[in-house]
Amino acid sequence: MTNLNLLPAKSPQESAVETRHIVLPNDANHYGTAFGGAIMSWIDLIAAMSAQRHSGREAVTVSIDRINFITPIQIGDHVNLKAMVNYVGTTSMEVGVQVNRENPYTGDMVRATTAYLSFVALDENKKPCAVPPLRLETDLEKRRFAEGKLRIEMAKDFAAKIKAGRKII
Repeated sequence: MTNLNLLPAKSPQESAVETRHIVLPNDANHYGTAFGGAIMSWIDLIAAMSAQRHSGREAVTVSIDRINFITPIQIGDHVNLKAMVNYVGTTSMEVGVQVNRENPYTGDMVRATTAYLSFVALDENKKPCAVPPLRLETDLEKRRFAEGKLRIEMAKDFAAKIKAGRKII
């Protein structure tokens, strides 16, 4: 594995990715709103691009740790997705994704979905490898990093409790 100390730190902004979609009828259910699965697919794609930008390597989804559907997105709405690495471990990265619904005629935007995904960087042999540390400069970046660390710690704690519970039964 690459020595983490030899990798130059990168700012979260260096991993930032933004993309847009329009919700078409084939992206929607019989209520005229976007399928959650379509939105999740777009989230996974942009999050992977962000993880690849940060790591400079192939990055694969380990988990979708949290997704919140806040507001429905209608057929014809524009969808603006923004992703950025919030937290890094040794080989893993947490990417936050914000999804906004935009009215194509007025430009009004509303938060529709938020998600947090974990990725791992892979070397040439498809083995986990070190990722650059984050260079945190703003209070917002520091808050996102701390919250990402907390989410990772909670997930590890939860997994340990599940594993321990299985030994009892």
